[in-house]
Amino acid sequence: MTDVLSSVCDFVRYATSRFNAAGLSFSQGFDSALDEASYLVLSTLHLPHDLPPAYAAAVLLPDERSLILQRIERRVSERVPVAYLTGEAWFAGLAFKVTPDVLIPRSPIAELIERGFEPWLAGQTVERALDLCCGSACIGIAMAAHLPDATVDLVDISLPALALAAENAADHGVSERVEIIASDGFAALAGRTYDLIVSNPPYVGQAEYAALPDEFAHEPKLALVSGEDGLDLPLRILAEAAGYLREGGLLILEVGASESALVACLPEVPFIWVEFERGGSGVTVLDRDTLLASAPQIAQARAERGNDA
Repeated sequence: MTDVLSSVCDFVRYATSRFNAAGLSFSQGFDSALDEASYLVLSTLHLPHDLPPAYAAAVLLPDERSLILQRIERRVSERVPVAYLTGEAWFAGLAFKVTPDVLIPRSPIAELIERGFEPWLAGQTVERALDLCCGSACIGIAMAAHLPDATVDLVDISLPALALAAENAADHGVSERVEIIASDGFAALAGRTYDLIVSNPPYVGQAEYAALPDEFAHEPKLALVSGEDGLDLPLRILAEAAGYLREGGLLILEVGASESALVACLPEVPFIWVEFERGGSGVTVLDRDTLLASAPQIAQARAERGNDA
């Protein structure tokens, strides 16, 4: 029956119907079946995502029809996220290569980058920044693009992720202003200090991971899960970040749905939680002095959990 499909509009409509009927999850960068379908079709055809309506009636070539139908089928039958099918995702207005070696970019931190991290930077110039647990390096590369005076370290434990980060840095012309470092957290960063540390680390708990839609099984578990309640790595970052921040420096840490667990674990720490205009939550801003003052509570919380090493 698909042989009656011919135009761009036909395939967007068909994919939307298939996605809705299959009950897919749209939580990896898209809000709806229509958004995903439009992105899949236009990306496959190498067309702009603001394609003028007049082109909606354009007729596809046989090879184009075949490839789009293959991708629709994989999206439905295998639950492969659209970004992995197209090999691309957008973040902070920039296109990034993605593979199953990295998470699909979708952090609300993009909004902070586009706002120059104001009002939290309060006009402070960022000379050195760190993207910790960088994955595809979408955060760090976007920082380099939006903060032209900054050099940015891109740090991850995954070598395949860092290889992709290098490709993305080259694609965006910032290779000379970033350094790619293989490191387990801060372990390989001795002697380095930063004006700004931004981290979207693994923060999903075991129970939450088990309940995620099938689409998330295609993303690297290493980049998602962090202990029983998701707080192992976030607490480690909170414990160590002050030692890598310059005077007046900021840590911006994403913990997503683990926000309430983190607050319950550290009730005396004065977390500042960012409110986003475009949606999203679970991102906190802490300055160096606050981290230093909170160090005893953080150390105690880690000791009680048995991960204070």
